[in-house]
Amino acid sequence: MNFGFTEEQNILRKSVKDFMEKECPPEYVRELEEKEEYPYELYGKMAKLGWLGLPIPEEYGGSGLGPVDLVIMGEEMSRFSFEIAAGFGVSIFCGLNIIEHGSEEQKKFYIPKMIKNEIRLSIGITEPNAGSDAAALTTSAVLDGDSWVINGQKTFQTAADAKNNIICLYVRTDKNVPKHKGISQILVPNDTPGVEIRRIKTLGRKMLHTSEIFFEDVRVPRENLVGELNGGWKMLLSGLELERLYVCSTYIGSSQTLVNLALEHAKQRVQFGRPIGTFQAIGHMLADMQTEVDAARLLVYRAAWMHDQGMPCMKEVSMAKLYGSEAYARLSNQGMQIMGGYGYSMEYDMQRHFRDSRILTVSAGSSQMQRTVIARQMGLRVE
Repeated sequence: MNFGFTEEQNILRKSVKDFMEKECPPEYVRELEEKEEYPYELYGKMAKLGWLGLPIPEEYGGSGLGPVDLVIMGEEMSRFSFEIAAGFGVSIFCGLNIIEHGSEEQKKFYIPKMIKNEIRLSIGITEPNAGSDAAALTTSAVLDGDSWVINGQKTFQTAADAKNNIICLYVRTDKNVPKHKGISQILVPNDTPGVEIRRIKTLGRKMLHTSEIFFEDVRVPRENLVGELNGGWKMLLSGLELERLYVCSTYIGSSQTLVNLALEHAKQRVQFGRPIGTFQAIGHMLADMQTEVDAARLLVYRAAWMHDQGMPCMKEVSMAKLYGSEAYARLSNQGMQIMGGYGYSMEYDMQRHFRDSRILTVSAGSSQMQRTVIARQMGLRVE
């Protein structure tokens, strides 16, 4: 594995850093979070630069950037805001799924609009009784003439209530087969009659919003089915490695920023006549924190490199997800301890890292599920 980056990748990293410094300063992030506003304006500026199409194949209007490039973007964006970096990927990964499994008509209609930020895409999987056991979903879709009729409920949905959003909804289309074999994906605009979205107030991640969605006799055209009927489970898994890789990149960028915040505070905060960073207890804590960030970073870039080489890497991606999410949560707690009352104050950013990081050992695949995947990849029959 080459631990260096190409000239193009270094340029990409600098471009993202320069853009975020100008357009996404801490004051902007705080304002959005306090108002609980979706970053429409910022994503619009990204779209004008062509960023929403960077990972999209060139034949559909994108640039075809690879996994390592995407990880670079995620790391640099998340240094400024985990949530904004995470939200950047939501539409893109749904779009990549349409490109891989959708019809040519769907690709030509939805992908250019997504790249231009005219529409947004979000994923709809989780239900009250279908979380880690995603195949247990019960939201149903029945064909009635030229329409699908959808009934059911989804919960903990990210960015589902955004303007001009289309939900890439996973539904049960056959109840008489094993649960993994009766699932399909259907595209449902969030303003379709019968769709009711209720905002869930959460501890953190307030910009993108978390919602539950109710579907009551919702009708969408027959051609909104993506891919094969009852082929949804394969679609759900097909982009999982790349999606989780990107999510992992947002952990390391955010973790590095919080370590930097704690370090700067330790250099400036004076107690007993000297900066607290000169006390061994704090100095060693910061040394351990930086070591954890670098370890998480190496796990992410190793997995990205393997994915780029076409090598199987589900175990490596799961290890990066497990370690990165737990490290971010652990480091944010340590950062709060170092900053003391300042960390607890809403005027400083450490508390936001503390709040945002807590859900990450649960979302996008819980730590327990990652350990199960890793153990199975090691040849163990873990249930």
